[in-house]
Amino acid sequence: MGDEPTYLSPEGLAKLKTELEELKTVKRQEISTRLAEAKSLGDLTENSEYMEAKEAQEQLEKRIAELELLTKNVVLIQKNGEKSGVVVIGSTVEIEAAGVRETYTIVGSEEARPLEGRISNESPLGKAFLGHKVGDKITVQAPAGERTYKIVSIP
Repeated sequence: MGDEPTYLSPEGLAKLKTELEELKTVKRQEISTRLAEAKSLGDLTENSEYMEAKEAQEQLEKRIAELELLTKNVVLIQKNGEKSGVVVIGSTVEIEAAGVRETYTIVGSEEARPLEGRISNESPLGKAFLGHKVGDKITVQAPAGERTYKIVSIP
């Protein structure tokens, strides 16, 4: 990851910040309480409650560090930005392939939900659409072979 930007919608950023705040306050306190209770049971070398609480603490701290890194270099996706007529991150694209029309929104990888029509700017399909305009035909190499998509509209 490092210093690479994280592309997020304002809603996505708010969701991550809310999760981060809850982890730093509520969840840290819960684990601290669990550790104190486990320590009170005595010998820590064979104390499964203590070991489980330490493992939970480690996982919590990893997630906090991950969220802090993600929110550090955020580039907000503006849904109602300039209508340049070119597909950019945040664009919704109506495409046609083999006579079937589908609609996708290009989002950052953290908010990608392909089954909901939200594809990552880093995915093969998302990358292929970026920079193109209505009427362009794009050929993408898929696991099942090449597929050609035509951009019908950028609503």
